[in-house]
Parts: sequence; C-alpha cells; structure tokens
Amino acid sequence: MIYTVVDPIAKLLGEWSQDNENIYSILFKIVLAILLGAIIGCERSSKRHAAGLRTFILTSLATTIVMMLDIFILEKYGFGLYLLSAGAVIGIAILSSNTTLYTSRSQIKGLTTSVGLWASGIIGLTLGAGFYTITIISYVALLLSLSLFPKIEIYLKNRSNHFEIHLELKNAKYLHDFVTTIRELGLRIDDIESNPAYNNSGLSVYSVSVSIFSKELKKYKTHSEIITALKSLEYVSHIEEMQ
Repeated sequence: MIYTVVDPIAKLLGEWSQDNENIYSILFKIVLAILLGAIIGCERSSKRHAAGLRTFILTSLATTIVMMLDIFILEKYGFGLYLLSAGAVIGIAILSSNTTLYTSRSQIKGLTTSVGLWASGIIGLTLGAGFYTITIISYVALLLSLSLFPKIEIYLKNRSNHFEIHLELKNAKYLHDFVTTIRELGLRIDDIESNPAYNNSGLSVYSVSVSIFSKELKKYKTHSEIITALKSLEYVSHIEEMQ
C-alpha cells in the first residue's frame, strides 16, 4: 500500500475499500463517482445549464478511473508520475472553458458551471485515490456552493452600491433623458458603452455601470426595485441587470 494516512471512512469500511486490485473496491468507487456526478448534474440541469447530468457523471467517472489506474501502475510496477490524472485535469479544464459563453448583452454565461465541472473532476481524483472523507467533505462544499450560495450571492449583489444594466432605448436621442432621470433618482453613471451587436436593429443598446450615492436610495431600494422603476419610462424598450 502507498497510503500513509488512514482515511476515517476507509477505516470504517475496511481495507478492501482502498485496495485497487479488489473488484469490490473498484466497483464501489465507480458507483459512488456516478452517484456524486449525477446529483450535481441534476442540480445544474434543473437550472438549464449547458453542462448537465451526463457531463458531470462522465467527468466524475473518468477522473476516478484514471486515478485508480495511476495508483495501480505505481503499486504494480513501482513507478509512475500520475500522467493520466494530470492529463484528465487538463482535458477537463479545456472542456470547462468551452462551457463559458459571452452573450450579445456582454454577459458571461456558464462560468460557475465551468468551474464546477473542473472541481467535480478534482473530487473524482480524490475518490479514485481512496480518500473518501476528503471526497465527501469537498463534495458537500461543492454542492452547497452551487445550490445554496447563489441565493446569498444574489442577495448581496442586490444590496451593493454598484451594478451594471443592459439598456435598450427606442432611439439614441433619449439617452440624454435617461441620464438625467438616473441622476434625479440619486444614481451616478460610472460608464456607458454602446453595444455594437445591435447595430441596424432599430434600437440603441448600451451597457451602463451605475453607482448608488443617495443615502435614502441605499437604505430603501434594491437593484430590482430601481430597474422596475426605470422600466416604466416610455422610451425604454428593455432594461435588466447584468449578472
């Protein structure tokens, strides 16, 4: 055995759980990898993300298998550099980068799923190595980060003094009116960029960075309420906060 640290869960399960030549250990790790990948995949699929159930299962399964294979080669032949595991991590990083998209509204989509996919692969490596306790703790942390923390993140973002909006005006001549209204509400425009993706669409589209400087506005209004108020302007075709 190459293990120098006794994993608490592995100790509870018995020696067989860390023996890479034991068929029951191999099957147990494979089933657990599929189960853990499926749970995260379901969470991502429920939110209609590009990388869903099958992607997370395959990522978790692949990294678990390559880690078991790397350890087997090291134990059997006395040498090895964990090249398969390193290659798997690089492959997942490349795959994850392809799930990140830049929309026409200058928003980045899929970044959390991309990092989650990479993290799922790393957890698969710890499972393949037989570090069950680290795997479970890391997995729970990842699942909470993907499912629970977004609600906290949204709350904090909605209460921050700075936010960005995607603005569509019916005509460019209304930009001055919009800026004037923004200032009257107690907001400061930090930056305005015209979005060229909407050229020849008949709309004037902008990405606007806004700061709240009015004490009353900071105290009583959220971003959602501010944007709802701005939607009522007759010359605004569409407006939303950029995530």
